[in-house]
Amino acid sequence: MNYMKKNIFHILYIICFLLIFGQSENGQAAAQKQFTVVIDAGHGGNDPGAIGKRGREKNINLNVALKLGQFIENNCNDTRVVYTRKKDTFVPLHRRAEIANNAKADLFISIHTNSLASRNSKVSGTETYTLGLHRTQENLEVAKKENSVILIEDDYKQRYAGFNPNSAESYIIFEFLQDKYLSQSVNFASMIQKQFRQSARRIDKGVHQAGFLVLRETSMPSVLIELGYITNPNEEAYLLSEQGSSALAKSIYQAFLNYKQHSRKSATAVSPVSEPEEDIETPESEPQQTNIESMQSPSPVASKPSEKNTTATSKKTETDNKPVFKIQILTSDRILPAQSRLFKGLSPVSRYKENGIYKYTYGESTDYNRILRLKRSKVDGKFKDAFIIAFKNGEKMNINQAIREFKKNR
Repeated sequence: MNYMKKNIFHILYIICFLLIFGQSENGQAAAQKQFTVVIDAGHGGNDPGAIGKRGREKNINLNVALKLGQFIENNCNDTRVVYTRKKDTFVPLHRRAEIANNAKADLFISIHTNSLASRNSKVSGTETYTLGLHRTQENLEVAKKENSVILIEDDYKQRYAGFNPNSAESYIIFEFLQDKYLSQSVNFASMIQKQFRQSARRIDKGVHQAGFLVLRETSMPSVLIELGYITNPNEEAYLLSEQGSSALAKSIYQAFLNYKQHSRKSATAVSPVSEPEEDIETPESEPQQTNIESMQSPSPVASKPSEKNTTATSKKTETDNKPVFKIQILTSDRILPAQSRLFKGLSPVSRYKENGIYKYTYGESTDYNRILRLKRSKVDGKFKDAFIIAFKNGEKMNINQAIREFKKNR
């Protein structure tokens, strides 16, 4: 009898141990959920992309993409890297997005090289795009160039519902498109440009928005990077060099690390975006001299630096429980004085800090139409890429939802 009791006790002990240990392991596994990034080397195969005097875009893109992937694979055990291509092969635009969606990716990085019609152009610099409506002809031309690859696909008219990459009218659809991952995408794009500027010492042409088909079809935060101008002889030489391609890949890698760290620290559920209502402003990108992104609540600009993240306190009793609309004009990696010339005479300006970037806004009202009129009358002429954002009780909210609440409460 004693022997049986001892055996039962040991069995129960083992079962309890396994249950506790198993729960612990499951908890650790959940905490260490694998992060999936899809790296997309633009063009390939019979699609060379832009052509320079010495090189082709498809090869530059692939070289940087493979180096970026290698950095991540060698240093991030918690990250799975998926490539849309690892060789000189042609991959249709829709297939690139399918690869990312099927992989249930957390991030999509499309790598490209810029060009201009003038082969002897002196224009140079890096820029990163997120999905949205272009605000300049230059941004539209970049989107046209990258989207034109669909013309060599056999069924592109049916596949892309009659979209003509060379027609400006086709891009009107992006005016009414709200990307629920816009904030994360712009955040990451800003981090990339910061690394290009500070680490690789490249000219920073900023973060922009345009109608890229490959970004439209992805279901995760996504960016399209333009590494530089292959039509600039000096920049082409840099892009083709081992030093240049490695520096660019390392810059993107460092931005990736920063993004992944911040996204896991501040992971919050993203509300689905429904169809936009009338008068909704599509968020846009930043002015060229600085990177732009929209996130959380601003604090008044002071002449002395303050590292604290603060929330908007002005007109508190008036704005409690109501959406507050503001116009985001620019961002910077440093605190700007209240009378900075970068504000182009706008005053007062507020700021807030997110992921090490200071973001500046102008105007504040619970009346969306008032902010819209203010943007059109005083801001658009100075900051053509400014856009409207919304907060509620000090927290950033979806612009569609904010406008719906405003109309409901009128």
